[in-house]
Amino acid sequence: MKSIATYAYDLIVSAVQQSASDIHFSPYRESCSIYFRIHGERIFHSSLPMPLYQKTLSYFKFTSGMDIGEQKRPQNGTFQHRSGSSLFDLRLSTLPIQDSESLAVRILNPMDHTPLEQLFLFPHQGKRLKRWLHHRSGMILFTGPTGSGKTTTLYALLQALTTQSSYQAITLEDPIEKNINNLIQVQVNERAGITYDTGLKAALRHDPDLLMVGEIRDQATAQFAFRAALSGHLVISTIHAKNADGTLHRLKEMNIQQVEMEQTLLAIAAQQLVSLTGKDRLPKRAAILETLEGGQLLRALNGSPASIYTFEQLRRKAYALGFISEEEMAD
Repeated sequence: MKSIATYAYDLIVSAVQQSASDIHFSPYRESCSIYFRIHGERIFHSSLPMPLYQKTLSYFKFTSGMDIGEQKRPQNGTFQHRSGSSLFDLRLSTLPIQDSESLAVRILNPMDHTPLEQLFLFPHQGKRLKRWLHHRSGMILFTGPTGSGKTTTLYALLQALTTQSSYQAITLEDPIEKNINNLIQVQVNERAGITYDTGLKAALRHDPDLLMVGEIRDQATAQFAFRAALSGHLVISTIHAKNADGTLHRLKEMNIQQVEMEQTLLAIAAQQLVSLTGKDRLPKRAAILETLEGGQLLRALNGSPASIYTFEQLRRKAYALGFISEEEMAD
């Protein structure tokens, strides 16, 4: 009989070997189902009897710094896993359910840097993003659902920027998902009083050329980020919205004024991932972008229709070129 620690270690090793991005523990009555998220697909791995799951849950909570005795509130924790020469960061979160708690584990490789050119199905879209970084001030926003690769795109952009130019770049992240040389990366820690808002104020004292805000979550962060962009800094960040046009509505909900958006917003990119066809295609997924910039962005800001390539059109193009299946096109 394996110890709980050995079982947990073997489970993580299995997930890493299969290139899983997440492990999901879904308890139900007398057993707990375990799933791996691999290339966007949620795949069943195994099941555990509830008594063994409860012990495994307690082990993960203890190892990641959570309160083992707390079962009524959601909790977050982190710890590291070493596999050979690679060190992985694990982000854990619990969610109370009836008579138990579910557990989700996100697996991050801080040293895994995918070049910008390899992220996008259509290479010209990656080149467009690089051109956006030639601006010395203003705001560039990325949007998309959780797991759409927004943060990966931001890191690839920063990596490309720091290798080409001597920029003073500062990031504010929760958490820091990848370590990049020549960047000042600040871990947001609200318990310690380091919020996005306070972190931005401190970062501006370090004379940055570029600020990367991991996520604009609330009105205070949005307004301060826009003030930073108005004061002559290039700011890039993510925000939750359905598509490029929906980002403008989201900003208005955060009380960002029309004149601020007109003077500050340089571009918006909404991102989706599509699964590629063919067994020999690596990677298995690639990103497509719905973008607003220049005159199109200005028209959208003023309520006029913007003539852009939509996700639907991009998927049809990808299908016509044989990159994706008909089912993927229809998603």
